Amino acid sequence: MSNILLNRRSFVAASGAAVALGASGLRLPAFAQSLAPTPSMRGGSNNYLPGAAIVERIGGGGFWMSGTVRRAGDGAPLAGQRIQIWAHTTEGHERDPHSHGATLTDKDGRFRLEMPQIVPAFGQAHGHLAYDSGAFETVFLRPLMSSAKDTSLEAHFVLKPV
Repeated sequence: MSNILLNRRSFVAASGAAVALGASGLRLPAFAQSLAPTPSMRGGSNNYLPGAAIVERIGGGGFWMSGTVRRAGDGAPLAGQRIQIWAHTTEGHERDPHSHGATLTDKDGRFRLEMPQIVPAFGQAHGHLAYDSGAFETVFLRPLMSSAKDTSLEAHFVLKPV
């Protein structure tokens, strides 16, 4: 059991901090001020098709690709950002146009798109994702799955303004 030390000094310090925060108008959590941008991954742009359509789902579904998009520096979530997703799946190769689709981030900078199960290509089960809308530097990601049996994969973008 821990002992909570409450004395006049700790009470005054805690009260002062609460008053200072209230007076500053800080109502939302602070974001990190030095979040570095995500670098593009080698091989991430393989079979990229510029302008893939925004879709509800790629193919028959069953596998989930998800992640977040934040701004470099302050880490603020970025809403309405277009993320293209493609992969070698049970329904097609990553170079096939029907294996590509795009989605938009929500108000919290999150995205999620259902697609067919990813299968290994050249011995690796992996997905491809791209941010390429223009307001920020283009980033290509190529995350690997821990197992070809996984039914989801996450990728996170930290974007640097152009």
